Amino acid sequence: MNHVNYLELLPLNSITKYAKGHPGDGVPFTGYPRTHPSDKTKLILVNDPLGNEPAVLEFLLEDILFVEEEPSAVTEAGEGVPLVKIWIQRGAVGVRLEPFEVK
Repeated sequence: MNHVNYLELLPLNSITKYAKGHPGDGVPFTGYPRTHPSDKTKLILVNDPLGNEPAVLEFLLEDILFVEEEPSAVTEAGEGVPLVKIWIQRGAVGVRLEPFEVK
């Protein structure tokens, strides 16, 4: 399922369309959206998927205020990685998983 189809499945009452810019009470996060593997009430967002410091962010779908499509990132092989900017309700609880090297 591509990201557009996945985002279309989000509950309509959780997303507000803003015609004049982003919501002032939200915090933006940009990344590659994925379906949560075990909980359909959550969204996985791979932040900076092609960068040096990727992280996996997890949010409840009900905390998403607004979604914007961003220009796709392109891998060295020329493959496109679709990106979105999601606005999360201020005060919501998210989970961040970051890779690190064990020394």
